[in-house]
Amino acid sequence: MKSKAMVLEAPGKMSLQEFDIPEIGPEDALLKVEMVGVCGSDVGMYHGKKTRKPRPFPIIMGHEIVGEIAEIGEAAACSHGVQKGDRVIVEYAFGCGHCNNCLMGKYVQCESQFCYGSMISCNDQKHLWGAYSEYLYVAPHAVVHKISRDIPLESAVLISAVLGNAIRWLRIIGEVTIGDTVVIQGPGQQGLAGVVTARESGAANIIVIGTSIDESRMKLAREFGATYCCNIDKEDPLEVVKHITHGTMANIVMEVSGRPQGLIASLDLVGRGGTIVVPGMYGMDTEIPLMMDKIVYKEAKMLGVFSHNITSVIPAIKLVESQKYALEKMVTHRYPLEKAELAVRVAGREIKGEDPIKVVIVP
Repeated sequence: MKSKAMVLEAPGKMSLQEFDIPEIGPEDALLKVEMVGVCGSDVGMYHGKKTRKPRPFPIIMGHEIVGEIAEIGEAAACSHGVQKGDRVIVEYAFGCGHCNNCLMGKYVQCESQFCYGSMISCNDQKHLWGAYSEYLYVAPHAVVHKISRDIPLESAVLISAVLGNAIRWLRIIGEVTIGDTVVIQGPGQQGLAGVVTARESGAANIIVIGTSIDESRMKLAREFGATYCCNIDKEDPLEVVKHITHGTMANIVMEVSGRPQGLIASLDLVGRGGTIVVPGMYGMDTEIPLMMDKIVYKEAKMLGVFSHNITSVIPAIKLVESQKYALEKMVTHRYPLEKAELAVRVAGREIKGEDPIKVVIVP
């Protein structure tokens, strides 16, 4: 049995290839991929953006995973609580299970960096380590969650690496709470998920900052609960936040624009004793000059955050299954597997005339 997959052979070069389906043992499983999201990190990977360590090309990208269990070993079925035919999501990171971080439950920070769609080559004997593929190999330590078939696939694909990220970043690590003023810089998929998280956490003011090209995203931000959307091409965000908060500024700023200028501005947007949450990936070769005295005098915190884990994915599942928010509206573009390269370029806003929020691939 074979599986087709789109392979990133090297930066800027993708090809459709076939792989043998790996043999599934007692602790393994095989997933029939139903949909996979195109993450902003996929765009960076496609363009060769420097990261924490060199990419092990060739790679099958894709870590925003939803699909159906096609085959599963007896031990895996017991440990994951799923059976053949169940619809599941699979988390990005799963860890080696043996290093200190994994043993402490911090598998996102696994020393071996075991994760889907980015850090394991398809030259590995199991091959199918990414969801730009018809099938995905589910490793023994993979974190698998059964989900309802009543929710749209377009919502399901957002659970882990979009909403799960935002819940961990803003709610669990950032500690947003009732009455807070939250500023979100960048109204992309992560910013929109941040709006939902801030609203569910009881934030009083949710201010989203974007530009003139973000009109459709700002509209959705308002629908999800943003109390004010600031277009920096037309108004000064510093003055907007100062006016709304009567000069006290934001309790929490989440910088998801990916722009160095956004991080620099965060130091002014955050209030005294406030928190800046930084999931934005600027590139390992990018240095950003920050006036750190502003952090000192304000006694503000700047927190680096990365990915989701089980503590944020479980509430994300419950929130999506409640269907309280029409999260499927975030999905604006769908492509078949063989057009995965186009999907990545559309997600990167490289195709004239396209206005993507969330791009997905349907193998």
